[in-house]
Amino acid sequence: MKTLLINAHPDFDNPASYSNTLEQQFLSDYNGSFEAEDLTVLNLYDMEIPRIEKGQLLSVWTKEADHTELTPTEKHIADLSAELLKQLKDNQRVVISLPTHNFNVPSKLKDWIDNILIARETFKYLSQPLASGQSSRGLMTNDYRLMILIASGSIYTRDDFYSGMDFAVQYLKAIFADVMAFDQVNVVRAEGTSIMPVSRENILNAAFAKLDTQFNEFYKK
Repeated sequence: MKTLLINAHPDFDNPASYSNTLEQQFLSDYNGSFEAEDLTVLNLYDMEIPRIEKGQLLSVWTKEADHTELTPTEKHIADLSAELLKQLKDNQRVVISLPTHNFNVPSKLKDWIDNILIARETFKYLSQPLASGQSSRGLMTNDYRLMILIASGSIYTRDDFYSGMDFAVQYLKAIFADVMAFDQVNVVRAEGTSIMPVSRENILNAAFAKLDTQFNEFYKK
């Protein structure tokens, strides 16, 4: 099945990284079940991602709204952004591998999301808000699913002090499920990587066991 795999680790080829190790385990499972040509891999920290700033997306969106001709640089930015959006739409399964940075997602992942969270493309505004107050509706309704492979120094699943700080997962769930209307979000965690004493083997074994279960559910038709 066509799948878009996003690596959002700044040190994306470091085998010691927990999220990179999770990604490699996912790839092993994927290659044992599907054709390699159905997988698209993006290393966000090894590619150009347009950003919301002057001279980039901010300028492009302003000129497009005004029907003003883009400069060659702006046209390049617009083309890059359009390709990122197309990649998302072309793949009904999206996997994001990431570390937690200061309780949230790495900055380049936020930049990538800014290129695919586009009104009238992946969501639309409603003429009137719903009774719940919701003023938009997702357009990614054709069985799109997200799997989050996340590593964190803390543990966010104990219903304690850190549970309310699970911002990275909360953010991704909100963007993909609540705003864009993805049908399913699976989360696989390698957590507690900074809590002493650290047992890399125990952390990864628990994550791999979760991945084994989640993988089949993720691709189940």
